Amino acid sequence: MRRLSANQLMKRDQSTEEKIKEAARKVFMTKGFDGCSVRDIAKEVGSNVALLNYYFRSKEKLFELIFEGAMSDFLKSMMAVFSTELELKEKLELIIEQEFDFFMEHPELPMFILHSIQQKSVNMPMPSKVVDSIADTGIFEQFEKAKQDGLVRDISLRNTIILVMSNMHYPFMSKNLHKELHQIDDEQVMADLRAHKTYVKEMIINYLFISKPEA
Repeated sequence: MRRLSANQLMKRDQSTEEKIKEAARKVFMTKGFDGCSVRDIAKEVGSNVALLNYYFRSKEKLFELIFEGAMSDFLKSMMAVFSTELELKEKLELIIEQEFDFFMEHPELPMFILHSIQQKSVNMPMPSKVVDSIADTGIFEQFEKAKQDGLVRDISLRNTIILVMSNMHYPFMSKNLHKELHQIDDEQVMADLRAHKTYVKEMIINYLFISKPEA
């Protein structure tokens, strides 16, 4: 019987790990942590429970890994925008467009994040390094300066985030309700979401930024 080299074994291990993580991501996104078992994940990947435990020790550890990866992807996209030299208005316009496009590709993510944070049976790891990096971009100082200069209405950045998130996340979380309520198909739902991106951007930008009277 031919023996595998150390590199071949490592590649096989990495390939198996990725398959397990992808299967777990699919199951967790669909059922949440409490709604699934290790057996469900093993079935999805076409393997057995022992192999999952060998690579990830427990469902809890695997869930933490999937959750942290999802949050990191979400936050890194924000950090990329905040790190630019753009004006605040341009940054907010871009972040709205970018996050909407991100959720169009991953429509299950807003519900997964919300449901996961509300779970009591598992610890939620937060990618603190990414959060700290966002603060390091200077976006907080830029926002406060815009308020002091009279460019932005008197609203905290936290409330601004709530304003943006509620208008960006909820449409994806409620898309099945929207579909059933109006008796439309998936194609029309996605078309409505694309239109909503334009409406939300115009509404939020027009609300936040104060128009200066013409001289």
